[in-house]
Amino acid sequence: MADRYLSFTATPPGRFLTRRLGLPRPAALKRWSPGHPTLDGPLLHLTAGRSRLDLAPVLARTGLKIADAAHATGAGKPAAVVLDATGVTGIDSLAEVHAALHPVVRSVATSGRIVVLGAPLDPHDHEQAAVQQGLEGFVRSLGKEVGRGRTVTLVRPAGDATAAESTLRFLLSPRSAYVSGQVIEVDAAEITAPEDWARPLTGRTALVTGAARGIGAAVAETLARDGARVVCLDIPAVESELAALADRLNGVPLPLDITASDAGERIAAELPDGLDVLIHNAGITRDRKLANMPANGWSSVLDVNLASVLRTTDALLSAKALNSGGRIVATASISGIAGNVGQTNYAASKAGVIGLVRSLAPRALGRHGVTVNAVAPGFIETRMTAAVPLFVREAGRRMNSLAQGGLPVDVAETTAWLAHPASGAVNGQVVRVCGQSLLGA
Repeated sequence: MADRYLSFTATPPGRFLTRRLGLPRPAALKRWSPGHPTLDGPLLHLTAGRSRLDLAPVLARTGLKIADAAHATGAGKPAAVVLDATGVTGIDSLAEVHAALHPVVRSVATSGRIVVLGAPLDPHDHEQAAVQQGLEGFVRSLGKEVGRGRTVTLVRPAGDATAAESTLRFLLSPRSAYVSGQVIEVDAAEITAPEDWARPLTGRTALVTGAARGIGAAVAETLARDGARVVCLDIPAVESELAALADRLNGVPLPLDITASDAGERIAAELPDGLDVLIHNAGITRDRKLANMPANGWSSVLDVNLASVLRTTDALLSAKALNSGGRIVATASISGIAGNVGQTNYAASKAGVIGLVRSLAPRALGRHGVTVNAVAPGFIETRMTAAVPLFVREAGRRMNSLAQGGLPVDVAETTAWLAHPASGAVNGQVVRVCGQSLLGA
């Protein structure tokens, strides 16, 4: 369903009324397309404290023209600002964060990006840990201030800049339009860059559950765009839609109930050469307050959203069906982080997915060479949210820093970044795709 308020605020009467009444004024987000693959404008590279990273080569490969503080005035409005704050270790150097961003923050272009790089918290240096933790509050607050479709994110690389390259490329591109206010930790790891950054999944096989429509279909389309051979899985009841999608993507339809006790074994049998990317997207809702929720309303949601994820993942890992260097990306929800009225079942299932990711990630990487991460969508414009009552729908759209709902492609782009072969240093992360929702952290 079209966001008529967003369209209205782009008109002269809409701009006048929203300004006079103090109403939200969302900016139309600039998302990736073949004709718009990069941000429009230069990238401003700033530093606070004594940097421990060699960022210049990585930033040069983003495709954006690099400017520094000395040449910022004549470079035009920056499409992005990267502030290297990895060397911020004390209160005095924390002041440099303000000094660096204060003069330029208003000049960032509409739908621009501000990325702050911090350091892991040092358990043996409480002052360093204090000021680096301070960056989280700073970034989340700035994300709620900047407006005009701009986003703010904190990245904490534990190793060198190369390990964070896929993350920086994602955050400094139109692909991350609905990701803001996030803290992303990047481990120290040796990364092999793909031969073609435009089609990084070439030669890889990806399985997407719940692929027939909505977010699942967008994920399948995006992975196929990036070169993957996509196996599209959904329940037999939507087999015709599933087959049409798979045919369009030159993929493989797999009509299968993911809650079947032998689903993992059947998937492994269908993929004798193994699987490189496993996307757990299948999910359902049965919303009611707990006092009115029948037992089957509870059990069906937990079975589809959580139990099937656990069973299938365990079966595929046990069968060694996930190839080394593989990726598992599960779909959580901000409901699993902040809770939601009428969704005790759904929130429990999605919080369970987060627990699974955090527990399994280090073991899966150590034993199988596979990373495990999650995306946590907020209000996304789908058939399901289109059926929500008008006032609830409008509240969901406006209660985030970007003042609008996201699109399925926003979740898909984030999933594709986590599935990227060069994202091997990103593990155990839960990344909200919510426009920095005002609910939760």
